[in-house]
Amino acid sequence: MDLDGLSFPSLSGARAAVGAALAEVSGWPSAPEVLGVSAGLLDDIAANLVLGSAPAVPVGELYSGVLYDALDLAGLDPVSQARARRRVVVISALYGALRLTDKVAPYRLAMGASLPQLGRLAPFWRPLLVPALVAAAGSGVVVDMRSAPYVAAAPAPADLAHRWVHVRVPGASHGAKHTRGLVARALCGIPSAPRTVPAVAKAMEADFDVTLAPSGGRRPTWVMDVTLRADVHPGSRGSGD
Repeated sequence: MDLDGLSFPSLSGARAAVGAALAEVSGWPSAPEVLGVSAGLLDDIAANLVLGSAPAVPVGELYSGVLYDALDLAGLDPVSQARARRRVVVISALYGALRLTDKVAPYRLAMGASLPQLGRLAPFWRPLLVPALVAAAGSGVVVDMRSAPYVAAAPAPADLAHRWVHVRVPGASHGAKHTRGLVARALCGIPSAPRTVPAVAKAMEADFDVTLAPSGGRRPTWVMDVTLRADVHPGSRGSGD
């Protein structure tokens, strides 16, 4: 893995610091407890000890789970895959922010963890991630599908609130992750990226029931409640049609 060759090079120093702290913790007998994972995941934790020598894996292949299964990157047509490589940013507790084409060593770490010398990871990353994501957004709309611990690592800055929308899906976690993955897939299938939050919501209405409203609080962003329409087959989106 070449840390300096990853996207968002301003994060290289922080990535190295988190990697060193993670390797230290992962050698402790108490590693599962500190990292907040099951003792049955010792093999996953062991991967944290060889970050500098393990084979690097493309981000688009590394992450798995319900959301990524629904995105189905490999099943997208080539044009939609190219859009995904341009549009999708993955937030990582170890690497900060990544593009799908970046190659990194596999690891086990969640944003809710606290590491020696660094403390809780969300506050550690916040002053670095916010400017990196603002720069990546440019003048575009940010469609935010992160869970709460990852939102805490880079909350929407006030000057981007008008073009930053959090996707919220009612129901159980498993189904919500699946729907968020389908939303990401649908966005990668749109030829021209919507330039406003209401335009994003409008683009989603073909496949989803959508309700858009401003969030509350001192720095309100948009909130888009999304449910998959009963008459839509999940495999139909993002196919370039």
